Amino acid sequence: RVYHCRITDVGEDDDLRIIIRKSIGATSQIMAIVDDAPDYFDTDPDRFYDSIGAVLDETIDWRGFAKGVMGDYASNARYGSLDEGGKEALREQLESFTQIIKSGLIRTYAKGLLAFSGSKFEIVADESSEPDARSVSITQQVYGAGDRTFTVRYQMGRGRSGEWRLRNLIVENINLGQIYQNQFSAAAKSAGGDAAKVIAEWDVAANLPEDLDSE
Repeated sequence: RVYHCRITDVGEDDDLRIIIRKSIGATSQIMAIVDDAPDYFDTDPDRFYDSIGAVLDETIDWRGFAKGVMGDYASNARYGSLDEGGKEALREQLESFTQIIKSGLIRTYAKGLLAFSGSKFEIVADESSEPDARSVSITQQVYGAGDRTFTVRYQMGRGRSGEWRLRNLIVENINLGQIYQNQFSAAAKSAGGDAAKVIAEWDVAANLPEDLDSE
């Protein structure tokens, strides 16, 4: 199967072109996995989830996303205010939450893809970035059967090594990172500031916005 892509409005920004090439590569791989999944998903669903997860691992900054969701509870300012025991506990909390977020989002995202057979995607309305910018956003439109179209906005961050990775995702104007952060903050307040309790009880699927959960 051939997947069609068109890139528009990116100008001469080298960083954007690098990010776009990476996004196109990842999307093509994911679409190929989704296309093959009906042949084996019912008998071996873990094969599908693992295949999608392997692609996402190369694209997403899971730790950065989880840290963003934890907000003030994992901020550099809070970390700096803790003693050594508190710092170790916070590192462990962040590591645990990263794995929970990663596992839950991979399964939620992958399962949603099964109901959407997009075969064409387009990068549009991209923002130019400064040469030393640490973040940039790009927009992707994915076209499925009939007139079905999804608009996805990728918020990318540059790591210390210079590599660009996804730090947040906006689907049809639903900012997943912001929604999860608000939910985490509200849950932590209800738990008297006990972030560990929130992490232990966190359920990615249950916290998914209804507009996406219904897809």
